[in-house]
Amino acid sequence: MSAAARAGSAATGRTVTIVVVAGCMIALLTFGVRAGFGLFLEPISSARGWGREVFAFAIAVQNLLWGLGQPFAGMIADRYGAARVLVAGGVVYAAGVALMAVSTTPLAMVMSAGVLIGLGLSAASFSIVLAAMGRLVGEERRSWALGIGTAAGSLGQFLLVPLGQGFITAYGWPIALYLLGLMTLLVVPLASAFRGPAPAAAAGADQSMGEALREAFGHRSYVLLFSGFFVCGFHVAFIQTHLPPYLADVGLGGGLAAWAIALVGLFNVIGSYSAGVLGNRHSKRYMLSMIYLLRAIAIALFVMVPPSQTSVLLFAAAIGILWLSTVPLTSGLVAQMFGTRYMATLFGFVFFGHQIGAFLGVWLGGALYDATGSYDVVWWLSVALGVFAALIHWPIDERPVARLAAATGA
Repeated sequence: MSAAARAGSAATGRTVTIVVVAGCMIALLTFGVRAGFGLFLEPISSARGWGREVFAFAIAVQNLLWGLGQPFAGMIADRYGAARVLVAGGVVYAAGVALMAVSTTPLAMVMSAGVLIGLGLSAASFSIVLAAMGRLVGEERRSWALGIGTAAGSLGQFLLVPLGQGFITAYGWPIALYLLGLMTLLVVPLASAFRGPAPAAAAGADQSMGEALREAFGHRSYVLLFSGFFVCGFHVAFIQTHLPPYLADVGLGGGLAAWAIALVGLFNVIGSYSAGVLGNRHSKRYMLSMIYLLRAIAIALFVMVPPSQTSVLLFAAAIGILWLSTVPLTSGLVAQMFGTRYMATLFGFVFFGHQIGAFLGVWLGGALYDATGSYDVVWWLSVALGVFAALIHWPIDERPVARLAAATGA
């Protein structure tokens, strides 16, 4: 290899490293801050004199707008590069977190916690980061890169949820929100690692975005992925938002709730990374089926066993292994089937399905609790949805579409 070639290879290696590190930090911050919103449900609701449905509805709107905005943010990133999308998202996200502290009416809470944070997340979440990483890393290591990016978000959950609880305890929930909003602004300087236009993938580079969307939505397996990721969103959003108040209801709230959510994040570092590594070696669809079935079993056991500190921590560890281990496998399947040229857009639409589920999981949790005084119906609905997701992932066709297979000579 010539000196120039070696220099180019080293530069490329440095670029990949910088993007992966910056992307992991962005995922850590954005996902970690958001993961602690459940800690604010009870104190904000009590301070404002609201039922739980008000805060839950705001978070549900957040999830829905995160999903609605994701495909459009992905389109912009695919066309113009990820940096400007991440900067705009980071600023809007930070503003939404800070404004939650002064939201004194249900409408104001929906606008801050729901609309602003939801739109901010759509532009500054790990979906944009994963797509950028997926383009830069070769196919043989792509699943690993997607796994480590997802694991970073979970590490943020482990680190920032207890920190958020510490802020609430030490300074009160309004100051805690200001501090978390300030931390979110770190996304802006980190986004500089993604400067430059989005590179076109070699295969299918001449395909238009409209053609890519028609191809994907005409593919049965893409629709199955969309439907399955709906269940992931329902599980994650319901547990993340309603586990803290559920534990308070059974006399196990406070610090245990924060550490349970943090433990979910810690074990998901293992789960997401492992899923990314194993996704390079084994069938992604079969792994997804297994993950959803194990989720259903874990939730059923948690509901049936008398609540205790031990059962809570064991559930947190088990559900943590399965938490976002679906993300590197689902996003990896999108790239595997359709290529990376429009990965941010195509995964953005699949993620929209995830967020429809998240909207229903959060909102139904609050609405049914206010109606029945219990979370039991939603827990068992989560079990049924886990079995459903396990079944619909099984028939997915993992092979590249004919266009991609022909272009790559597969």
